[in-house]
Amino acid sequence: MTWRPQYRSSKFRHVFGKAATKENCYDGVPITRNVQDNNFCAVNPRFLAVITECAGGGAFLVLPLHHTGKVDPHHPRVSGHRGNVLDIKWNPFDDCCIASASEDTTVKVWEIPSHGLLKNLTASLKELQGHSRRVSLIEWHPTANNILFSTGYDYQIMIWNLDCSEQVIKNPVRTISHHTDVVLSMSFNADCSLLASSCKDRKIRLMEPRSGNLLQEANCKTHKANKVLILSNLKKLVTCGASRWNERQIALWDQDDMSVPLLTENLDGSSGALFPFYDPDTHMLYLAGKGDGNIRYYEISSEKPYIQFLTEYRSNTPQKGMGVMPKRGLDVSSCEVFRFYKLVTIKSLIEPLSMIVPRRSESYQEDIYPMTPGNKPALTAEEWLSGINKDPVLMSLKPGSQIVESNSEISKGLGNQRDIRRSQSRPGMLQLAYIQDQLGTKDSTEDSSHADGDRSQLSVSNGEELALFSPPRTENEMLLKFHKQQEEIRRLRELLNQRDVRIKQLELEIKNVKNSSQSQG
Repeated sequence: MTWRPQYRSSKFRHVFGKAATKENCYDGVPITRNVQDNNFCAVNPRFLAVITECAGGGAFLVLPLHHTGKVDPHHPRVSGHRGNVLDIKWNPFDDCCIASASEDTTVKVWEIPSHGLLKNLTASLKELQGHSRRVSLIEWHPTANNILFSTGYDYQIMIWNLDCSEQVIKNPVRTISHHTDVVLSMSFNADCSLLASSCKDRKIRLMEPRSGNLLQEANCKTHKANKVLILSNLKKLVTCGASRWNERQIALWDQDDMSVPLLTENLDGSSGALFPFYDPDTHMLYLAGKGDGNIRYYEISSEKPYIQFLTEYRSNTPQKGMGVMPKRGLDVSSCEVFRFYKLVTIKSLIEPLSMIVPRRSESYQEDIYPMTPGNKPALTAEEWLSGINKDPVLMSLKPGSQIVESNSEISKGLGNQRDIRRSQSRPGMLQLAYIQDQLGTKDSTEDSSHADGDRSQLSVSNGEELALFSPPRTENEMLLKFHKQQEEIRRLRELLNQRDVRIKQLELEIKNVKNSSQSQG
C-alpha cells in the first residue's frame, strides 16, 4: 500500500487576506442598523454603494471608488424610497445603473451620474410595482441585459423586463409562486437556465426561471439552509445554515440529485448568518460570518472530498455585511484574486480586504486569471424571454487587452455625452485657461504666440484624456494616471516659472528706463 500525503497540491494553499490601510478605507459612513441578513453593500469598478441609516424613508450612499478617507456626513444620497432600503445591486453591464429594494413594496432603478452625486437623487429611472409586501432581495440576470429578479415577504419571485418606455412598470413578465414562506436567497448558474432558492420553510428549490417550473426540491431535516449558491462549473450547490444542534454548517449538493447532501460540515457554534461567495475562476469558496471578523476559504473540486479547507483570515472587527468587487476591477499586478468591502458598523467604517496569491514574479499570472465574465451582455431581454440561453461574454484581465465599455450598446451615446459634459465642467480646466489667459496678456507678440501654441497643445492633450476618462480599475491604471497628472503638473510649473522670469525681466527693464530718465532730468 502506497503512502499518500494528507494534503493536496493547490496553487491557492497560501492565499492570504490583506486589509487596506486607514487612508484607503471609507470612514464615517452611517451604515444601516437593519437586522436583515443581506450584504447592504454593492461595488463595481467605478462606485461603492452602501445602505445608510436615516430618519424618514430609506436612502443609500453612492461614493466614487477612489473617494477614500473621511466621508462628508452631508454627502448626497439616493433617497427616493418611502421605507427602509433592504437590498441594492449594481447592473453588471452598466456601472452607472443600480437597483434598490425597499420596505415600501417597490423596486427602483437609478441612473447615477458618471462623475458621482452632486445633490440628493430622488427621481428614479424605473419603478417596479408588483409586490404586495416589502421587497427583501433583488438580483440581476447574469447574461441578459435589463432583466431583474425580485422577491419579498409576499413569497413571490418576480421577473421584470426593463426594456420598455414606461417609467412605472406594474406587471412582471413572470411570477414564481412555489414558496410557502420568505425567500432567503437566490442564485443562478452561468447562463441563467437554473435558479436556486433557499426559503424559511427549510426547503431548497431548483427551478427553471423563464417558465417557473420546479425541477427539484430538497428538504433535509438535519440542515436548515439560509443561503444557497450554484457552483455552475461543477454542477453542484452549496448551502449555508445551521445543524440540528444550532451549529453553523455548510452542505454540498449534487445538482442532478438533491435527495441527500453529498457532505455536511459543522463549523462553529456562533449564531450569526454565513455569507457564501464563490469564485468560479479559482474554484474558491469564501465564508464570511455575520457578527464575527473571520473569513474561511475553501477550494471546491468535482471529486471527493469535494471541499478542501485552505486557511482562515482573522480580524478583531466584526462585519455586518460584505460587498464584492467584480473580477474586472481587481489589481492583477499584485495577484489579487478576490476583494471584499467589509462593513464595520461599530466604527462606521468600510474596509477593503484583498485576497492575494503570493507570487515572486511581477508579470501577469495567466494560471490564476483565466478568461472571466465581462461587462457586455450576451443577449437582450427579448432574446432570453423568447427561450435563448447563452453563456456570459468572457474577457481577459491581462493589462493592455481590449476591455469592453461598461455601458450597454444602447447607452453608449448617452455615456459619451456625460463624459463631454464632465470634461467641460471640470474646474481645473477653467482655472488653467484663466491663468494662461492672464499670463498671455503680459508677453510680447512672439512669446504670446508661443504660449498659444503651448496652450493649444495642453488643451488638446487634456481634452483627449478627459473625453476618454474612466475611473482606474486596477492599481496599475491608477499609477499611470497619477504619473500623467504629475507630468502635467511639472509642465505647468515650468510654464509658470518661465512667465515669472519674463515678468522679472520686464520689471528690471522698466526700472532701468525710469533710472535713466531721472538721471537725464
